[in-house]
Amino acid sequence: MGKKGKKECETPCKETFEPLPVEGKTPATVVLLLSSPEEDILVKACEAIHTFAEKGDENKLSLLGLGALEPLSKLISHNNKLVRRNAFMALGIMAANGDVKSALKKFDVIPSIIDKLSLEEDTVVHEFATLCLASLSVDCVCKVQIFDSKGLPPLIQLLSSPDPDVQKNSIDVIFNLVQDHQSRLALHELAGIPPVLELLKSDFPVIQHLALKTLRSVTTDKDTCKAFREEQGFEKLMDILSNTDLSDLHTEALQVVANCVGDSEGFQLIHKDGGLTRLMEFVLTSTVPEIQSSAVKCITRVAQSSENRKLLHEQNVEKVLVELLSAVDIGVKAAACQAVSAMSFHLASKDCFRDLGGIPAVVQLLNGEDLALKEAATQALSNLTHSNQLNAHAVYEAGGHEILVQQLYASCPRMVANSAATLGNMAGQEVIRCSILSCGAIQALVEPLKSTDTQVLVNATLCLVELACDTDARAELRSAGGLEPLVNLLRTYHRELLHSACLAINVCASDMPTAVEMCKFGALEMLQEINQSVNRRSSFSKLAMISLLNSNLSVKYSLTGHLAAADIITDGFYDAGKARPGQRILTLEELSKQPVDEHRPIIAVNTATEETVDVPEERQSNPSEADTSSKGDRRTPRKKKEDDKQKDETQPESPTEKPWKMMDDESLRVLVEKVKESILPLSDEREQYAALARLVSDAMGGAVEMEKLHEFPWVLHLSELKFQLQCNVVPIGLISKGFYCHRALLFKCLADCIGMSCTLVRGEYSRAWNEVLLFNGNISRNERSSQPCRYIVDLMHLPGSLLKAAGGVIFDRVTQLPARISRGRTGANSPQHEQSRRSERTWLH
Repeated sequence: MGKKGKKECETPCKETFEPLPVEGKTPATVVLLLSSPEEDILVKACEAIHTFAEKGDENKLSLLGLGALEPLSKLISHNNKLVRRNAFMALGIMAANGDVKSALKKFDVIPSIIDKLSLEEDTVVHEFATLCLASLSVDCVCKVQIFDSKGLPPLIQLLSSPDPDVQKNSIDVIFNLVQDHQSRLALHELAGIPPVLELLKSDFPVIQHLALKTLRSVTTDKDTCKAFREEQGFEKLMDILSNTDLSDLHTEALQVVANCVGDSEGFQLIHKDGGLTRLMEFVLTSTVPEIQSSAVKCITRVAQSSENRKLLHEQNVEKVLVELLSAVDIGVKAAACQAVSAMSFHLASKDCFRDLGGIPAVVQLLNGEDLALKEAATQALSNLTHSNQLNAHAVYEAGGHEILVQQLYASCPRMVANSAATLGNMAGQEVIRCSILSCGAIQALVEPLKSTDTQVLVNATLCLVELACDTDARAELRSAGGLEPLVNLLRTYHRELLHSACLAINVCASDMPTAVEMCKFGALEMLQEINQSVNRRSSFSKLAMISLLNSNLSVKYSLTGHLAAADIITDGFYDAGKARPGQRILTLEELSKQPVDEHRPIIAVNTATEETVDVPEERQSNPSEADTSSKGDRRTPRKKKEDDKQKDETQPESPTEKPWKMMDDESLRVLVEKVKESILPLSDEREQYAALARLVSDAMGGAVEMEKLHEFPWVLHLSELKFQLQCNVVPIGLISKGFYCHRALLFKCLADCIGMSCTLVRGEYSRAWNEVLLFNGNISRNERSSQPCRYIVDLMHLPGSLLKAAGGVIFDRVTQLPARISRGRTGANSPQHEQSRRSERTWLH
């Protein structure tokens, strides 16, 4: 065996691995590589994702589904500049997709992005970081987060970047931010206006457009607008407008100009520098419709203040606007109408538009199909005709009233409101009003009265105030169903609408049928409630209430217990007793259809000669005590003629099939004729009142001594009449035993029939009386006192006596009965009088 040789030393193994090229053929593999600890792999992975995402939204969504957002949002803060740059490129491209943008908000990535906007960072990072913010800043939540993360200052700095993409993305983000008020103020405080103005010189139109859009937003703030002027912003805009090569910027530049000239102070400064003259020249020379429209809108904005309107008038702006009303483009015509509306607040301009033929031109625009144009035209006509009768007549001569009535059926609330306002302005002239009514304006106003738009309701009711000032118009409103929606407007808490509704009700209540109809719909109760409210009542609501009561004396008497001398009782009046506040007072028809009850009867007045509802046969076969008296012939209800009776027997009709009519009162007609024959010939006014009082007393049972008042059977008599008539309504002429309230009502009724003046006042416990005004002294006018005295007519105890209402007369607190100071015979505190009072309390109201 030989000797073993010595082993050779083994070479030690290396711990490092040879570089291995990695190829990712699927997006999933690349996304996994984003978690690698090796920077080279991260650089290549981010680059690959950027390239893949650029190819379309499907790829972006695919990467989103593979979970690429989370690692990318972390890699933008990586220490390696190349990794950060490629990560920003990938993230910026992906954020353009809406779904990716929504998912990105969950990772709170905005502070990290803003942190990399420093000037020391790479320009590529700036580009894609601002691109990412531009996508995110569209969202309201993200805008707030960018502002709170102090993102605005670095963005303003990047506006001066040499890279146009960085400029474009930065101004895009700023534009989105300044939609909020706090960002607009911050931009001004951070001196952001000058760099934005510098972007107007950019060679790239997209940057110029974004800069103008940003300026349009920020100049809506007064302080920012002032800073804009101080930086010669208006002059720079006018330079753009003067450059025909920049016509694509003119529309947006004019929108910024409109903000600059909105306040009087700014406009005055611009005008001193010749800015207004340049603007007017631009309006005249431009031929592009969009630019022309924007220029006219500038004029509209300028015309918002009275000082500016005066300056525009001195520049003959009316002539320019009238010419533009005939433009081909609809937008230009609409803008011209809006400018006309604004300038119409200047009185001299109203006349100018008429003299230049502008009113027929505006009327002609109402025939178009474009809703925006017609709305603007109706607004112009509304302002032109406001407090200007010559312009209203010019609209009428152009046939505008016919078109405006048809516009009331339109679906556009603004158009309806403007049309109603214009018609109301025109209706002040009688000829025009009649023409408007002949076009069916009342019927057309019914639907606007049901609108939910407040301005439509206000204008419609004010138009009704002007149109419904005659009986025919009010009758048409009733038949068209317009009273109910009008009354319903009293429920509103909108002060202006409530005032206009009260004015309309005041006009419509001028005749009794309309007043009665409105009362059916609850107008009286609503007005009572309004007038009791501290916040809602006004002179308008009080006026409406007075008018409603004056046209419905029955309701007035029930509520107030007083009819003035000017309140003339006519057929259809009825006394339903004293009404409680807020209680609805039924109509005579409703009361007559109620079943006979134990309450006091309703006393009705009817002197009509037409054949009406007949008294039931039972009344004819059972004459009352009064019918058998010497005055019974006067009080017997008129019997049917024999042929009418036979007709009723052969052709019976159900009472429900007949239209309701008031019960005939032949007795009252006889009394009226007797009064005319016996009272009117008397020459002395005092004797006329006394004779009329005696006639009323004789007709209602004669004089009654105070001590025997409790024996007077008026309660039983009225109960018999109700039973015989089978109705709660009793014609006053049938009452042969009348108490104070019945005699006073009959006295007032007969006095009104022959033109004598007296009041009717209701007291307590079925008391009522009449007051008259007479001069003291002899018949000779020279011997009379200068002031008339008020007297109460005695109809009950000493018929014909005139009791002085002051000094010579006192009133019993319980009965409210006038009694002479010398009570020796009347005995107001006697046992008989107390017994009379107790018996009369059975007829409490």
